[in-house]
Amino acid sequence: MRVYQTNEIKNIALLGSAGSGKTTLAESMLYEAGIIKRRGTVEGKNTVSDYFPVELEYGYSVFPTVFHVEWNNKKLNIIDCPGADDFVGGAITSLNVTDQAVIVINGQHGPEVGTQNNFRYAEKLKKPVIFLVNQLDSEKCDFDNIINTMKDIYGSKCVQIQYPLQTGPNFSSLIDVLIMKKLTWGPNGGEPKREDIPAGEMDKAMELHKALVEAAAENDEALMEKFFENDTLSEDEMREGIRKGLVARGIYPVFCVSALRDMGVQRLMEFLGNVVPFVNEMPKVRNSRGEEVETNSDGPESLYFFKTGMEPHIGEVSYFKVMSGTVKAGDDLTNANRGSKERIGQIYACAGANRIAVDRLNAGDIGCTVKLKDVKTGNTLNSKDADFHFDFIKYPNSKYSRAIKTENAQDMEKLMTALLKMHQEDPTWVVEQSKELRQTIVHGQGEFHLRTLKWRLENNEKLSITFSEPKIPYRETITKKAKAEYRHKKQSGGAGQFGEVHLIVEPYAEGMPDPTSYSFGGQEYKMNIKSKEEKDLPWGGKLVFINSVVGGAIDLRFMPAILKGVMDCMERGPLTGSYARDVRVVVYDGKMHPVDSNELSFTLAARHAFSDAFKEAGPKILEPIYDLEVYVPSDYMGDVMSDLQGRRAIIMGMDAEAGYQKLSAKIPLKELANYSVALSSLTGGRASFSTKFASYELVPNDLQQKLIADHETEMAAEED
Repeated sequence: MRVYQTNEIKNIALLGSAGSGKTTLAESMLYEAGIIKRRGTVEGKNTVSDYFPVELEYGYSVFPTVFHVEWNNKKLNIIDCPGADDFVGGAITSLNVTDQAVIVINGQHGPEVGTQNNFRYAEKLKKPVIFLVNQLDSEKCDFDNIINTMKDIYGSKCVQIQYPLQTGPNFSSLIDVLIMKKLTWGPNGGEPKREDIPAGEMDKAMELHKALVEAAAENDEALMEKFFENDTLSEDEMREGIRKGLVARGIYPVFCVSALRDMGVQRLMEFLGNVVPFVNEMPKVRNSRGEEVETNSDGPESLYFFKTGMEPHIGEVSYFKVMSGTVKAGDDLTNANRGSKERIGQIYACAGANRIAVDRLNAGDIGCTVKLKDVKTGNTLNSKDADFHFDFIKYPNSKYSRAIKTENAQDMEKLMTALLKMHQEDPTWVVEQSKELRQTIVHGQGEFHLRTLKWRLENNEKLSITFSEPKIPYRETITKKAKAEYRHKKQSGGAGQFGEVHLIVEPYAEGMPDPTSYSFGGQEYKMNIKSKEEKDLPWGGKLVFINSVVGGAIDLRFMPAILKGVMDCMERGPLTGSYARDVRVVVYDGKMHPVDSNELSFTLAARHAFSDAFKEAGPKILEPIYDLEVYVPSDYMGDVMSDLQGRRAIIMGMDAEAGYQKLSAKIPLKELANYSVALSSLTGGRASFSTKFASYELVPNDLQQKLIADHETEMAAEED
């Protein structure tokens, strides 16, 4: 395989909803390029893209598959991305390291929520988009309706390059208005027969051709002038205009294929090879300092590692993009993230489960290597004359979480090792060891996502594990002021223990003035503040600790011990054992003993006094509330709203967005526990959602009583 220059390389992400046919399309592209001699099928479990055991077991893509084709003296690096929304991490990773998105649309359903999500990600990253309507041979395909829907959603930028003469099982020909030819295939697809456009189709073809010419001319002033002078453009001029339009995201070309029957795939490859921009024609990537890094093979060597694959008999396969310079086998580089030295062994061009050894890869190219010592997903390796660090991939928040543990407690260390390794493969599998909840929690993008993780742990790692609903990180606070005092006294021979603490607690709000006096039971307590500490709590909120002790009742050296006792209670609230927040504590009196008083005595006295006061101060439990956005087809809006209302959600607004309804709500985290499963069931998998933490709010009284009772039961069980 020859070495390709930067101006001969194109990087393309293959996106689409589950069932749109991306894996089948990838097979046809590889076949047309001569990389494979026979096309595999998803049903036959012999495709280039889906080769991991879990993918073969379930029949769907879990990881993005990197492969390349050589076409017309150009190299196309293509990443076939998983379609299910649960595996969106692969799509986001791929879009960040490629320059062009090909979004495949299911000809049976038209644009779906997954289509919308993929387009939204591409739009956010400013990536050019080509739409590809697949499955034109399906009986349910209504191409005209799909085009009308796409124009409603994406507007006039959505421009047809092709249209089929007939859809359904008899699909075998289409009109291409870029080259102005009729393309016809035999039963086995492949090379089409190119003919003149029939007279009966000429008016429609000319109308679409003119629209394409206008769209191409709009993106270049010189072409626009030629168009005004001649009322048309040559084929080469149209290609140039379309290329510039793609870079500027001013045009979204629409192609047609039947990937299963290899019809239209070769023509798509021609367009990708001839028209899609090269890596050096795209906007420059910025490093973590915001500096532009030129895609230049003569520049300093820098590699960004965007994916790690764990493959049987090989181990870690590390996939990278050459951000600058040229990488060669044997290069010594430095890890910008970890400071370690790394030697690159053999480098490969990617071909799914296979790899093709190459001498070097130039800037903009994508490749892989094996047996690196200390390189993780997201790391940057630099030569000595480079000082780059890239961290441009941002993943969405998790949507589904489960507490995980092994049936055999001795296997927990092995489980953690496996989970960390799997996080390298898919960064949207997030592992959290929660000190607060005393659980190990795995977070993912949906039930489907974590079910896949569980299958891999049980089948690949041979671990017996159980999932359970994670505990909710409630918070405790108070709603009124209260005072308490506690004397800790213990005498057991020798030095004893003595400490007495009098304190007042009250709710704290930002900007509150310092207290001057308190009144309890008709008695007034004047405050004379000696010192004040404001502690920003790691779990949110504040603790304000005030020393107002007068007359030396408690020596100043015991104040840190009293604060420690208060913090002990803040870390394990009196109601449910949850963290407490937003409390002001004023220590105003107490007693000490010249011999028996020590730090431990005052810590214990403060702990009991604070707990007693907290319980008298109108204690309340707070629950985490999340902002929720649901993208749902209009037909399902009523069912989705009814379900949310049953989950204590507050509907904040509704908007029509790109052919779908966007519903905004605030919802307790407790009610989100199984929401991904419920939403999928309600909408047949045609809706998606995103969440973001918003605030802590008071739980209803009936729920608070239940939470307190459950906690008391749990504590009693632990004591037994």
